[in-house]
Amino acid sequence: MENTVAQKLEALLKLQSIDSRLDSLKKVRGALPDEVMDLEDELAGYQTRIDKFNQELEDLNQEITSRKEAIKTSESLIKKYEEQQMNVRNNREYDAITKEMELQALEIQISEKKIKEAGVKIEAKQEEIDGTKNLMDERTKDLDTKKKELEIITSESEDEEKSLIKSRDKAGKGIEDRLFLGYNKIRDNALNGLAVVKVMRGACGGCFNVVPPQRQVDIKERKKIIVCEHCGRILADVEAVIIKEKPKRKTTRRKTAASKTAASK
Repeated sequence: MENTVAQKLEALLKLQSIDSRLDSLKKVRGALPDEVMDLEDELAGYQTRIDKFNQELEDLNQEITSRKEAIKTSESLIKKYEEQQMNVRNNREYDAITKEMELQALEIQISEKKIKEAGVKIEAKQEEIDGTKNLMDERTKDLDTKKKELEIITSESEDEEKSLIKSRDKAGKGIEDRLFLGYNKIRDNALNGLAVVKVMRGACGGCFNVVPPQRQVDIKERKKIIVCEHCGRILADVEAVIIKEKPKRKTTRRKTAASKTAASK
């Protein structure tokens, strides 16, 4: 059997009450969860940076190794050309071999220059790695401190939170999917997490805009689900206004001059 509108509204009010309590527990934690998450992301970024630097160091070291091998090859060729020069038959062969030797000597100079440049880059990268590691150490200490603070706060309300989550799951199952999705959507868009409110003192309990009297009558009847025309929150009920009677002032009669005279006699 389908629930009546009144039953649906009661179920939504109960769900809102549970969610509001969960929100208050999360509020106690303040910005700690976000701070912990930000620090974890920051540390992950530092690690990515270090990994990148290490890869660049590996590439630079490979370049140095390659250049050293090139120097050895050029030196071997120069030695070979020197031996060939001893057996040349004419000036043309001598000049050609000399040119090849000069070319290999130039290759050695270029390789030596590249090795020095790579060495400078390695020193710079190593400094960046060391600096990043120092930052990581500092931020890791901050993260450990924040995590401990969060664990202490969370442990104090852990049992209640688990109980509330179970109650929320149970309450959510009693609400039709379309209504439950709508409720969650309103909550996500509301800064204070209120999706279902009552009309209090003639105004919406969420945005505090005035709710017309006739609309309040419709809300009280609970024949259909009515939302606030200003904020879109579900208006589940109208809170009764308790009017306190002002205490009556005690009136003291003034004695007339005659009564005072009579009293004196």
